[in-house]
Amino acid sequence: MALGISCAGTGLKEAVNILDPMMHDSVNFVRQGALVAIAMILIQQTEAMNSKAPVIREYFAKVIADKHEDSLAKFGAIIAQGIIDAGGRNATISLLTRSGHVRTESAVGLLVFSQFWFWFPYCHFLSLAFTPAAVIALNSNLQMLKVDFKSNCKPSVFGYIPYIQPPKEKPKGKIPTAILSTTAKALARAKRGEESKSAIKTERKTEEAMEVESPSKTESKAAEKELDWELLPNPAPVNIRSMDEEEEADPPEPFEYEED
Repeated sequence: MALGISCAGTGLKEAVNILDPMMHDSVNFVRQGALVAIAMILIQQTEAMNSKAPVIREYFAKVIADKHEDSLAKFGAIIAQGIIDAGGRNATISLLTRSGHVRTESAVGLLVFSQFWFWFPYCHFLSLAFTPAAVIALNSNLQMLKVDFKSNCKPSVFGYIPYIQPPKEKPKGKIPTAILSTTAKALARAKRGEESKSAIKTERKTEEAMEVESPSKTESKAAEKELDWELLPNPAPVNIRSMDEEEEADPPEPFEYEED
């Protein structure tokens, strides 16, 4: 939990590598803490930013759906799923403001949340640590402007992660019906006649068909190539760490006076 809180929202690969084996530990209390901690680290992380993010998301869903999983691990996976998709994937955990000051409500929320093992309602205190991750342009009358923001990154880097699709149900097969021997022989003769006719038709079509050149693969790849930028409408969801903070100018050097 300490590792998850200290590296929340960073997607630090070293921290993920430490917590990854703990998710498969034999002790369910360890698994619960590892699941929650790794969700804090991978919040707002896409596959382009961290290759393990989609794999861990699938593991959360697997633990939640498995009926044979222990209740402690399953509860940790449910909390982890809520953290990694917090705010409709429009929020992140931040202990510091953009100016570098400590957010008191975030520190208190994470402190109380870390004691959820003692009393489950403490989980709600985690909402104090969430920070909206969005850019909203307003005028002096607090009305939204119709403007677009240009992002100089590929859309897949900071885009929304696709939701996990539920498995499709297989269509149920028809119950076979009993067929008499005389009926089966008649159907077989009819089927052979249809197959011979279709074979003759296909031979004629192949003889008359003309070769048509298929489009080159390079053209299709060029059309599907992802752009290096995108325009985001107002308001726009953003990753807080993708926004370049303005660097403060260095203070001027003091003048040195020399006495004659």
